[in-house]
Order: sequence, then C-alpha cells, then structure tokens
Amino acid sequence: MDRLLLMHSFVRVVETGSFSAVARELATGQPNVSRHIAALERHLGVRLLHRSTRKLTLTPEGERYYAEARRVLDAIAEAELNARGDDAPHGLLRVACPTLLGRSHVLPQIKAILTRFPAMEIDLQIGDRYVDLVEEGIDIAIRIGALKDSALIARRIGSAERLCVATTGYLAERPRPLHPQDLRNHQCVVYTLSSAGNIWSFRDVDVAVRGRFCVNTPDGVRSAALDGLGIAYAPRWLFEDGLVDGRLQSLLVDHLGPPLPIQFVYAANRLLPRRARVFMDFIADVFARDQALNAASHRDAPSRR
Repeated sequence: MDRLLLMHSFVRVVETGSFSAVARELATGQPNVSRHIAALERHLGVRLLHRSTRKLTLTPEGERYYAEARRVLDAIAEAELNARGDDAPHGLLRVACPTLLGRSHVLPQIKAILTRFPAMEIDLQIGDRYVDLVEEGIDIAIRIGALKDSALIARRIGSAERLCVATTGYLAERPRPLHPQDLRNHQCVVYTLSSAGNIWSFRDVDVAVRGRFCVNTPDGVRSAALDGLGIAYAPRWLFEDGLVDGRLQSLLVDHLGPPLPIQFVYAANRLLPRRARVFMDFIADVFARDQALNAASHRDAPSRR
C-alpha cells in the first residue's frame, strides 16, 4: 500500500471537493480515487468523509487527519524543493482573516500576490468566528487584538486605532457623552461577534453597553452608525469616509484605549511553508505603507504569545 498516494488523494479530494478532479490530476479513473480513500479509511479504522450526491463533508476525524496530512505533504514537498535548490513558493495556502480587514485590506492584494507567485493557490476564508488553525487545516490567520493561545506564534503587522462615533443627528437629540460611563445612558450598536461581547474597553474603564440594535458584521455596525441608530466603537478605518465628510463625529477621544495589535498567527509546532512566509511578507509590506493601519512595528521579530 502506497500510503503517501492514499494521503495525497485524500488531501486533494478535500481541497477540490471532487473525486473526478483528483482523478484527472493523477491521470487515473474516478473509481481508483474512491478506492484510495476507502483503503485509507480501512487502514486508519475511521471514516474520513461523508459522501452524498451533492457534496463531500469531512467527519471530525477527517478534519483532524486532513490538517496533519496536509502538513506532512508540505514538509515532503519543501524538502524536495530544497534539495533541488528551488525556493519558489507553490501549492495551496489556507488563510483565515476577519471580515473587516479581509474585505478592505487583504482581498485587494490577492491578484498581485497570485501574479507574483504563479505556482501558489490561496484559499482565503473571511469571517469573524474563532478558527482553530490546527483542527481546520489553516496555515496562517490574521487576528486583531491580544492573543491568549500559547500554542501560537504571532507576527505583528500593524495596529487598529479604535474610535467611538455617532451622527450629528443622534447627538442633537441626546447629551454628548463626556466619559465612557455615560454610554450606559445611550443607544450603542453592539457587534455580536466581538470576543468581548457588549463590553467596551477604554483607557481606564470597561463599560457594559446596550442598545436596541445588534449586528454580526462590521458593515452592519458602520451602516447602523451612519443611520443614526446609536454610538459605535470599532477600528477607525471602518468610519473614515463618514468622519471625512462630516456625517460622523468622534467621541471620547481622551478616553480611548490603546490600539489593538494586528497580527499573523500560526501554530508553533508546525512547519511554516514558504508560501506562507512570502504571503506574510507581502501583506506586512502593504500594511506598512497604509497609514490607516499604523503598522510601524511590522518588522518586529515573531514572538510567542
């Protein structure tokens, strides 16, 4: 039994979502790919995939095995390239990124990255739920805020300055907040996917806020603030156009907390493929030239968090 062939077949089936596509890659028939997966499942003694007429779904055991198998194959490919003296990045890179940063600052760079590195593929997963890098087979992730997971290595690439904002119309109907505690008497737009929930942190105090409108996307927070539904608190770049044209006013500027770090994170005990390193270097360079990201410290050496 060629275990590497079985592992490769499984990994590519997961990544393409198709037995037929993998069969074409291997210049074989679809039944042979199905036999590879079945043989691997017999060898491991677990089911890796749920198959239906419409899609393939990983079992929990399949998710864990995929993450490990992907890294094994990457290590083999890296060793072979090093032996040949070929250091060009290649293969599939899986990246997780929060919605706000992904849409505004990462997505616009993808074409340039793929053009510069034609042998690379990128699977960019944009969303605000917590992603377990190892369990879900993610190579690197961008996260905003302090990290608590000691199993990750962080590379700082910027910082997010947070602002409290509201429309002139909203403030005309209510007393302007002069201290964070005053927010208790205001309608606040709560971002429901924030790890802090409805707790807003300022320089000297944390405040539990509330409001009649909660939303699970940064775009929703921005729209609600512009519509005068309440006070919002988020990274400055979300509100930049509204601040420039006067639709929004900044609040509590003397009480705002320190900027949140923007960091690449990756598993401390995993091989980091070259494609991940060049992706991080590219994005770090772009962030360093973007004043909105305040990324002066992007050259700091990686540190364990």
